[in-house]
Amino acid sequence: MQAKAVARTVRIAPRKVRLVADLIRGKQVGEAVAILNHTPRAASPVIEKVLKSAVANAEHNYDMDINNLVISEAFVNEGPTLKRFRPRAQGRASAINKRTSHITIVVSEKKEG
Repeated sequence: MQAKAVARTVRIAPRKVRLVADLIRGKQVGEAVAILNHTPRAASPVIEKVLKSAVANAEHNYDMDINNLVISEAFVNEGPTLKRFRPRAQGRASAINKRTSHITIVVSEKKEG
C-alpha cells in the first residue's frame, strides 16, 4: 500500500530540488524530516511540506501507521518554464528561462522482517 503527494509548478529549478530529494529517498519519515530541517537549501521546506502531506494522506486515507512509513519514491520532474528576456548591449535581448518543478513523494509501510 502506498500514499503519495505531489506539488506542481514549484518555482525552483528541478536540478536544485533533486539534490535535496536524493538525500531523503529510502529513509524513514522521521529521519527524513530531521535531514530536511538541517539542510540549508531553498527546496528543503517545500519538500518537507510535500512529505508531510504524503504522510497525512497515508494516515487519513489508508490508515497506515506513521511510525512504519518509509519514503519509497521521491522524484522531481520539470514543470512549465517561464520565459523572460533581459536587455543586453547594442539593442540585443537574451533569454532567461525560469524553470519550475513537479515534486512527487510516495510513502509506503516498511516491510516487517
